[in-house]
Amino acid sequence: MVRASLVGVAVSLACVGSQGQVPRDVRADTWVATDGLGRSLPTFEEAGPPRADRQVGMFYFLWMGAHVNGGPYDITKILAEDPTAASNPDSPLWGPLHAFHHWGESLFGYYQSDDPYVLRRHAQMLSDAGVDVVIFDVTNQSTYDKEWGALLRVWAEAREDGAQTPQIAFLCPFWAPSNVVQHLYHTLYEPGLHPELWYQWEGRPLILADPAYIGGDLGSQGHNTPTELEPGHPLGQSFTTDEPIRSVAINTPTWGAAGSGITVSVRREGPQGEVLASRRFEDVSDNDWLTVEFEEPVEAGAYYVEATDPVGTIGWWSHTEDQFADGAAYAGGVPVDGDRAFRAELANSELERIRRFFTFRSPQASYFVGPTKPNQWSWLEVYPQHVFHNDRGEAEQMSVGVAQNAADGELSRLSHPRSHGRSWHNGDMDTSPDAMLYGLNLTEQWERALAEDPQFVFVTGWNEWIAMRFNEPDLPVSFWDQYDEEHSRDIEPARGPLADHYYYQLASFVRRYKGVRPPEPASQPVTIDLAGGLDQWLDVRPEFLDDRGDPAQRDHPGYNSYAQLTNTTGRNDIISARVARDAENVYFLVETAEPLSPRTDPDWMVLYLDTDQDHRTGWEGFDLAINRLTSTDETASVEASTGGWAWEERGRAPLRVGDRWVMVAVPRALLGLGPDDPVRLDFKWADNAGPDGDILRFVTDGDVAPNGRFRYRFEG
Repeated sequence: MVRASLVGVAVSLACVGSQGQVPRDVRADTWVATDGLGRSLPTFEEAGPPRADRQVGMFYFLWMGAHVNGGPYDITKILAEDPTAASNPDSPLWGPLHAFHHWGESLFGYYQSDDPYVLRRHAQMLSDAGVDVVIFDVTNQSTYDKEWGALLRVWAEAREDGAQTPQIAFLCPFWAPSNVVQHLYHTLYEPGLHPELWYQWEGRPLILADPAYIGGDLGSQGHNTPTELEPGHPLGQSFTTDEPIRSVAINTPTWGAAGSGITVSVRREGPQGEVLASRRFEDVSDNDWLTVEFEEPVEAGAYYVEATDPVGTIGWWSHTEDQFADGAAYAGGVPVDGDRAFRAELANSELERIRRFFTFRSPQASYFVGPTKPNQWSWLEVYPQHVFHNDRGEAEQMSVGVAQNAADGELSRLSHPRSHGRSWHNGDMDTSPDAMLYGLNLTEQWERALAEDPQFVFVTGWNEWIAMRFNEPDLPVSFWDQYDEEHSRDIEPARGPLADHYYYQLASFVRRYKGVRPPEPASQPVTIDLAGGLDQWLDVRPEFLDDRGDPAQRDHPGYNSYAQLTNTTGRNDIISARVARDAENVYFLVETAEPLSPRTDPDWMVLYLDTDQDHRTGWEGFDLAINRLTSTDETASVEASTGGWAWEERGRAPLRVGDRWVMVAVPRALLGLGPDDPVRLDFKWADNAGPDGDILRFVTDGDVAPNGRFRYRFEG
């Protein structure tokens, strides 16, 4: 009875935080891993200590299944079957014109964005890599309520299990975000749906939208002629409003000149009226809208916006005919025909409430221009990327991309032969064998971000996957934002040669940027009696934790319902592990959330050991497999890899199975260790997660601890 009660205490200790009251910190930043290209993640010694003031966001897409027009059509597979299809829009392998095509296939198949299995896997993988927030793409005016609703439900359930997930934010349309922002506010934020998942920046939920475009406008935005501003000859526009306004903006051509500057002021009544607000603009971009905001909205009345003090070449877009009935254009303080291009943003109580609710950052659409005002963020740029500053002058944000649909200094299509694919770096495509696998473009951009060290790095992207097919005169088979394996910009693991290389590259750079916690030291040696209870493990440290609630279970339609995607390999939910040692044995304990399945199940509770911490030996670095062979006695098989997924039994190790735990004592001799040698090894527990030697099944199947290619490291 005493022993049973101590077992209960141990299990409850292992589950602290698993019911959502306290997040279950699995310390993923301390896990080790080597990817399929032989690149190992930096540890504490290489990355340095954590920096809490550095954050990473990931561009995330919700549109798989929302815009279906047949398919899935896989461009990479189409081109492999018929290379001539790249220039033949009439190939029968293509889907219809304007239909969405996949550039490749996710490791999770051609899925829909509301698939709970995929959403749970994404939460886990992104958190393990150190991503703080996913930023949903709603730039095309579709808000994907069903899909983000499903994600929030699944991620909230994961948090109830104690798992960590990223938080969420939105990237809204660049030039007309008002309807989207108001819709998201009324459907998500105002009702208070899962506020624990809202990403906060400067104390409020972050939304990437230009606040100057939020709400109704009045003005004259039409134009047919640019009017140059000359020193001593101000240009102006009068207007009258029946509603309060909170800002005024003018549209300024520079004829492509660099270094242009201008002062924009707003007065009461006319050219001689009181100046209510004024702002100086430097390094103005061609055709930019320059906005002057009031500290508080000004009441209805007559106003005058004025442009003065030009530097370089700059002007004001105008129309030679009257476009705005309640105002007039001015030149040199005198009314002239026509109107200037301007807009005055109307203020009302609802919009003011929305403005006060969010922290706004204006998204910069261009890959080339860089910031045109403070508090602006980029989402994707060509190298070398710009640093975006806040209104305090701090280096706040930069973007990092896998690839860019740019060619020869202009926006282009990723199907363009000169586009910046995965292998683009040093100003050209790297054509060496397998260059695509190494993320050279992404590396160049990350190195630039690490050198500038902003507060936030925006990574594009995780799971865009699809692009619409166009037929254009210069490129009859055209895809803008995705194309094939080389010309695509997703990090989510894929079936095929890209595998999970980009995922571990992401984790590596995030660690270099954010830092890593030091490993927890091992407790003193202790002899474990396999006939004893779990109480003898309570003081054994470290305790290696794994997510609760993550064994694979799936039953959901795929993209366009091409198949019902299922996975029933999830069985035993591993939640923690420990390692102890004495002069004779190294002892391992693993615990599960629920009672274990029968030991006679295939691929049941296997312990993989990397005894030399060298990924070049064994299978994926693992030299020994414990308990891989089914047995019913009180021992476990100890097998050594003879090279890759080929195993040879070398002995037996005592094993004991409890209701929710397994203990095994591996003799030091089988590990190649003497009685006094320090124990330095990496290890992983796996249940029903791939008996065939495909390590990517550690991502898709069963349950493993830790996740994917990650391994726990024990040194003591």
